[in-house]
Amino acid sequence: MSVNKNSYPKTEYVWKIPNCSSRLKPRHRCEAYDEATRKEVKRLLEADDKTELIDAFYRDLEFGTGGLRGIMGAGSNRMNIYTVGAATQGLANYLKENFKDLPEIKVAVGHDVRNNSRLFAEIVADIFSANGIKVYLFDSFRPTPELSFAIRHLGCQSGVNITASHNPKEYNGYKAYWEDGAQIIAPHDVNIIDHVNRIKGVEHIRFEGDKSKIEIIGKEVDEAFLTAIKGLQLSPDAVKRHHDMKIVYTPIHGTGVSLIPESLARFGFTDIIHVPEQDVTDGNFPTVVSPNPEVPSAMAMAIAKAKEVGADLVMASDPDADRIGAVIRDHKGEYVLLNGNQIVMILLNYIMTRNAELGMLKGNEYIVKTIVTTETIKSIAEKNNIRMYDCYTGFKWIAAVIRDNEGSARYLGGGEESYGFLAEDFVRDKDAVSAVSLMAEAAAWAKDKGMNFLQMLQDIYMKYGFSSEAGISLVRQGKKGAEEIQEIMKQLRVNPPKQIGGSPVSVIKDYESLTETHPLEGTSAKLDMPVTSNVLQYFTADHTKISVRPSGTEPKIKFYVEVHGEMASADDYDKAIAAADAKIQQIKSDLGID
Repeated sequence: MSVNKNSYPKTEYVWKIPNCSSRLKPRHRCEAYDEATRKEVKRLLEADDKTELIDAFYRDLEFGTGGLRGIMGAGSNRMNIYTVGAATQGLANYLKENFKDLPEIKVAVGHDVRNNSRLFAEIVADIFSANGIKVYLFDSFRPTPELSFAIRHLGCQSGVNITASHNPKEYNGYKAYWEDGAQIIAPHDVNIIDHVNRIKGVEHIRFEGDKSKIEIIGKEVDEAFLTAIKGLQLSPDAVKRHHDMKIVYTPIHGTGVSLIPESLARFGFTDIIHVPEQDVTDGNFPTVVSPNPEVPSAMAMAIAKAKEVGADLVMASDPDADRIGAVIRDHKGEYVLLNGNQIVMILLNYIMTRNAELGMLKGNEYIVKTIVTTETIKSIAEKNNIRMYDCYTGFKWIAAVIRDNEGSARYLGGGEESYGFLAEDFVRDKDAVSAVSLMAEAAAWAKDKGMNFLQMLQDIYMKYGFSSEAGISLVRQGKKGAEEIQEIMKQLRVNPPKQIGGSPVSVIKDYESLTETHPLEGTSAKLDMPVTSNVLQYFTADHTKISVRPSGTEPKIKFYVEVHGEMASADDYDKAIAAADAKIQQIKSDLGID
């Protein structure tokens, strides 16, 4: 949606289309909205097929615990200047209430490369400033982790990043952060939601900004951010010996285009090979169907470049540069995509092992993973006498663990299966800038030990046990899709599987009721988690783990399947993979998701 940000509403408006039937009669004051919005609503009303109209208006785009995310366009269920405006006004009201004793409240505002991201970011800045709040607005797009860094670096009380991460081009989003640089959790999340929900009309939104309260930031924050990341380096000598390792990197048209190559160079790597077509920042993501590094097709051009130059390692970041994709060579010389679990395993194993080699372990170190991430990480931590925390999906929960341990224990790293990793505590969201740099360094360190990346991965499996994971997403769009997802979760609770993949279900964890059930024993217990979450987990007697959760940011329900096997030597690798693949297919069939 292209809109004129200076065409702000001046009159009251309640944007509702009730009783979504064949005879829709919207009750609204069209004159309150800019011309582009009025034209779009008129088009939807006049269309023969009312599906798009219903999806645009059947509900309000909810400001949830992760902020906003949705398709861009006109409507109460869309990302547009009005839904962004209401979210920002509600957040501003809460900040003024929560930090009323401060002489000045400060926020940082950033955005990615998506269509309308700059527009939304400027509107956010205007609204904050109109409410008397000091705003640090980035001069252009930046990686999400840099926004998290900037909040702490500049002493802000909050921050907003306009991004839809790896979603398709039609989407945009709004991430709200607290003063620790993490996305917001309790009690502030529900309090902010309440304040946003109080915004009933556009007359409550202060669109006209106070430019004296908006400060443009850029290069100076970049420098501080990159300097801090360079401080994470653990193997500078190995990098010196293998500085000319061929590394292909692609930002997939996103925000990593400048800072990630610069970080790699500062670590000491001298042969960074670009994919020129994907260095072009473009919110339409013209060379890919989906700008998501976990999708093989998104990595196709980078792999082609790697084959052309004989690269050792291929890496990518998603549009807001918080997720990392990685491709390595297998024993046949073919380029294969690592999954998110493998990336987290490699990075955590490298960081823990290297800390031990350098004599840096003092006994108070810890790592963090999410509950849907591979249990092999737990084995790695246990055998290295390092504490591991399990938390809910989303880096706000990893950040919460960091906050709880601040000053008493040292954070080594944390990650989740969805291609997110965080190696530092000066950022409180997943960070592809540091993850890419450390992944390259881990490859150089492995070379020092006479191993390639595949051999390093095999070594992990031989030491800590073989595991294989698969993620299956069932996409269900619109109102009907949301109802279908609810029904799937309901049925899984009412009729839980008794066996999966030929093995009896021994443990069921329901994070909505915080109940752990042992069906074979007929016992149950309470789960120790900070809040409830709509997640189900099934564990079988042969150590298979299945996790099920509706996505909080996309119209899909996700199934996470993890199976375990034996791998006595590197020669068993192919056999272990084949056995795991067969088991996963059986499980998918059992669950009706194949």
